[in-house]
Amino acid sequence: MDYRFQIARRYLASRREVSLISIITGISTVGVTLGVASLIVVLSVMNGFYDVVRGVLVSLDPHVRVVSAQGEGVANVDSLLRVARETRHVTAAAPYVEGKALLMSDNTGDANRVVRVRGVEASMMKGAAPTMAMGRFDLSRNADGVPGVVLNQRLGQRAGLVPAGRTQSSTAVGLLSAPAVERTLTNIFGSPPVRRFEVRGLFQSQGTSKGQRVFVSLAEAQQLFRTEGRVTGVELRLDNLERAAGVKAALQRKLGTDRYTVQTWYDLQRSLYDVMQLEKWGASAILGLIVIVAAFNIVGSLTMVVIEKRADVGALQAMGVSRGDVRRIFLLEGALIGALGTGLGLVLGLGLAFLQQHYGLVPMAQAESFLIDAYPVSVQALDVVLIAVVSFGLCVLAALYPAVRAAAIEPARAVHLDG
Repeated sequence: MDYRFQIARRYLASRREVSLISIITGISTVGVTLGVASLIVVLSVMNGFYDVVRGVLVSLDPHVRVVSAQGEGVANVDSLLRVARETRHVTAAAPYVEGKALLMSDNTGDANRVVRVRGVEASMMKGAAPTMAMGRFDLSRNADGVPGVVLNQRLGQRAGLVPAGRTQSSTAVGLLSAPAVERTLTNIFGSPPVRRFEVRGLFQSQGTSKGQRVFVSLAEAQQLFRTEGRVTGVELRLDNLERAAGVKAALQRKLGTDRYTVQTWYDLQRSLYDVMQLEKWGASAILGLIVIVAAFNIVGSLTMVVIEKRADVGALQAMGVSRGDVRRIFLLEGALIGALGTGLGLVLGLGLAFLQQHYGLVPMAQAESFLIDAYPVSVQALDVVLIAVVSFGLCVLAALYPAVRAAAIEPARAVHLDG
């Protein structure tokens, strides 16, 4: 074994006695351990919340969306669908029509409200249809020619709207679009052409932003908003969510920027995702102060070791040990503290994270109001590696000043002062 490593390990922890310097060094090591463990646990929980929020939003939002750059809708949807489906990593592509309309009902519930209507092709919603709480995702016309509509569960409950069941018949609603109102205003003797729909199902409420969304068939939406022959855009589903940026770049090259705008799932909710990322790195910076404080303790403890061992350092130099080797001895001591503290912190942090991930040790307060019962955890290898490298680097950097000071000791003066 290298003599420099042996000396550094001996200075770090002596088996014969426990001195004040050893206690301070132990406190520094514990500080590094707690700092690393706290960073891993907090970042893993924040990553877990990020994944939960992203999963909720992407359950109804597409992975990639293509819309008209001028906002006038897409007329040549067949050619756009062909280009999209030929793009690598795209598993499904479907047109949609979206707009706002007034939802009206004869029920006494709170039903007359503005909702966001989305027209889709039910046959293309496989794997992307929302989870149903009641009824079924059926947008087709019944025997009487009345089309179906699927509403958000929360909206349906507030309005007293239910799909057909064994003991009750389905309720009917009307949708009045802005183009219909405008056409009525230009015709003094006309009445607003309200389109009637039959409630076929209620999908589960997932997030407040989806609380006012209703689904109808694509053809009905085109008639409702008077966009025959045009659609609002095309939505894509990918084999891997993380491929969205690459698919966006590929489509933008094929379609051009003057006619079409391509948006990823991140672009659709950019402000929310940016805030979550800012919170993550803000918390990391605050918890990183624990490791920085521990690093300052390492500076103090190693400086005390240099003062206490100055005679030994002088004797080593007198025996031919170079100043560079003396410097390496104390840098190795800082590296040992960093390796021990970082290693213990990784074990503690990853252990707590995996226990929470598999057993849910810490439940969510008022879990009945959330989609999850316990704090979510997602351990990312990049975060763990970054924490370990920064923590170990700070410990080695903290040993730099004591190492330089030890290398500057004059052998004769050190032995003389000790004597």
